[in-house]
Amino acid sequence: MTYTGERQIPYGGGELQERRHSSRAAGLRAALALRVGLLGWSFALLLGSVLGFVLLTVWTTSLAVVALWVGIPLTLLSTVLVRGLADLHRRWAADRIGEPVARPYSPLPEGSWPVRLWAVLRDPATWRDWAWLAVNSITGWFTCGLSFLLFACGVFCLSYPLVFALTPPAVFRTPLGNGFRLHSVQESFAMVPFGPLFLLLWYTTAVRLANLDALLIRALLAPTTQAQLRARVAQLAASRAETVDVQAGELRRIERDLHDGAQARLVSLGMSLGLAEQLLPQNPQAVAELLAEARASTAGALTELRDLVRGIHPPVLADRGLDGALKALALANPIPTTVVTRLPGRLPAPVESAAYFAVAEALTNAIKHAGAQRVEISVEFTPYPGTTAGSLTMRVRDDGRGGAAVDAGTGLRGIARRLSAFDGTLTVDSPPGGPTEIRMSLSCASS
Repeated sequence: MTYTGERQIPYGGGELQERRHSSRAAGLRAALALRVGLLGWSFALLLGSVLGFVLLTVWTTSLAVVALWVGIPLTLLSTVLVRGLADLHRRWAADRIGEPVARPYSPLPEGSWPVRLWAVLRDPATWRDWAWLAVNSITGWFTCGLSFLLFACGVFCLSYPLVFALTPPAVFRTPLGNGFRLHSVQESFAMVPFGPLFLLLWYTTAVRLANLDALLIRALLAPTTQAQLRARVAQLAASRAETVDVQAGELRRIERDLHDGAQARLVSLGMSLGLAEQLLPQNPQAVAELLAEARASTAGALTELRDLVRGIHPPVLADRGLDGALKALALANPIPTTVVTRLPGRLPAPVESAAYFAVAEALTNAIKHAGAQRVEISVEFTPYPGTTAGSLTMRVRDDGRGGAAVDAGTGLRGIARRLSAFDGTLTVDSPPGGPTEIRMSLSCASS
């Protein structure tokens, strides 16, 4: 038996009880910190209610004088301020509820101020903002205002003897009305027991009142069901247009490759064979050279056709799936590339094709534009709870120079268009100097 110099204390009930007390204390501190934070937010939201009422008054006044030239810019300015205030409330409600609150506004068209003003006034979300300002100027005092008032009353009652002693005789002598008058500092201590009561009410209702305020904000500022349906229809229409454009571009590329590559070689092959046929009785040696040239043209045309087919749908993708195709792509890459996949099996063929070409395009960008020395590829399928569907996430990370952007002409726009057919998303994190991470995701079902 080896002696370590440390006394071994058996794990017993005393230590378990101590840990429980420590856990309760930590939980109490966290709960108190949360409520203190909500207290600050309550005060800020109260100021927001007052500011909203002011903006509502300004906007109403600007609409009344919109016939005058000054009413148009004033209305647009107040609309921008209201939308900024509403966005702040949306972010706060999203943090409170735990889910995002989307912006429901329609994009402003290009044009003069009257055109933009007319678009703003036609947007239903604008009128819902003004309705929220009117409602929030009232409900804010019953949610955030009530929470702040309970805390202020608790602190006031606890410190009432000090307030009584420091204020003039005509001030703070009837805290509960004229029928309850205090005449001395000793009598003022009668208000102290009300302090813990108000603070207890504040402690027990602060979170509920904040959640209620967040729910009201979401109900008034989040997109309505009709707005969500309209946005979804517009998104699907744009996605369909993107898909048609991608397919048309692919067809043009195939036609160009066939015309400039395999077709030209086959024409040359036919001419060589025709010439060989004419020279066969007179110059057999020249015919042999022409046949060798024709054989080389045939091999070149076959290679180009194979490359073209591989560009349409790689055979390795059909045979080995996305996992094997990406590993084969990494082996053919001139710079060191690692591939990590977490897939449940084969995915639908269109999804595998879109994912493969998206990763391949991102890898090509890293080679051509980033000057990377190493690339990491990770592909993961995360199932949705209770279903066979899930989200396929692809990350391509390189240690290159960075500075990549979707609209910078580096091919990322093509990836976004390809993914749009599956309602996929593309995000780029590429600060100057690198590293660059391209994150692509799309929803699909596992086989």
